[in-house]
Amino acid sequence: MTTEQSPTSPDAPTSPDAPLVRLDVARGVGTITLDSPANRNALSRRLRAELSAALADAAAEESVRVVVLTHSGPVFCSGMDLREERSAAPGEEGVRELPALLNAIWTMPKPVVARLAGPARAGGLGLAAACDIAVCTREATFAFTEIRLGLVAASISGVVLPRMDPRAAHELFLTGETFDAQRAVAIGLVNACPPAEELDAVVQRYVDALLLAEPNAAAGTKAMLAGRWAPDLAEELAALADTSAAYFASEAAREGMRAFTEKRPPRWVAPA
Repeated sequence: MTTEQSPTSPDAPTSPDAPLVRLDVARGVGTITLDSPANRNALSRRLRAELSAALADAAAEESVRVVVLTHSGPVFCSGMDLREERSAAPGEEGVRELPALLNAIWTMPKPVVARLAGPARAGGLGLAAACDIAVCTREATFAFTEIRLGLVAASISGVVLPRMDPRAAHELFLTGETFDAQRAVAIGLVNACPPAEELDAVVQRYVDALLLAEPNAAAGTKAMLAGRWAPDLAEELAALADTSAAYFASEAAREGMRAFTEKRPPRWVAPA
């Protein structure tokens, strides 16, 4: 853990041996940076483990009053690492580890702000939805791409659906269509979508406001809000992960992931 970086300056260069997740602490803010731009910050086995550790460290660090979840590179998070998932043995699907990450953010006793300077897909949308506040650039895009890969967005639904307009949820979960930042704000997934050059200022404004809260009152308020929307979230997420994992293990999903990595339509898509 380092202390020299600003909470809104996450794009330091990385080397192949560098960590995939960084925690930087400065002025009461713990900034967690997804730093695996080569694969669009996909939720690989290693990134999941490092993110879990960073979340635990931020929760335990007494000097941290607010957490900012951000990223390096042009993409916030593209979801699960499909190259790893293609070869996962039944019962070892990486998606089974996603609920613990979402629950760690949702139940973090400190406010968590998502800073998205680029797109989010699938599990990446789950990470953003689990945060208390989410701010993205006006150019950011989003999609629940699971259904087009033969998957179901079950594992993230426990944190996404409490945020979302129900009619929009049916549309976007079932179609997998890409939607823009303005739509994300309108349906409740994101709080604000400023121009790219104003992103850090808007994030800082939320951070400054959150730092005014008394820490115990902030923790109590978070617990109240979390219980209001998902009183048994850990149990619910575990059950939903079983659903997601079953689809990940299906032959249809294997074909969908192969098609995605081979950049071709899956077999169930009719020729144009």
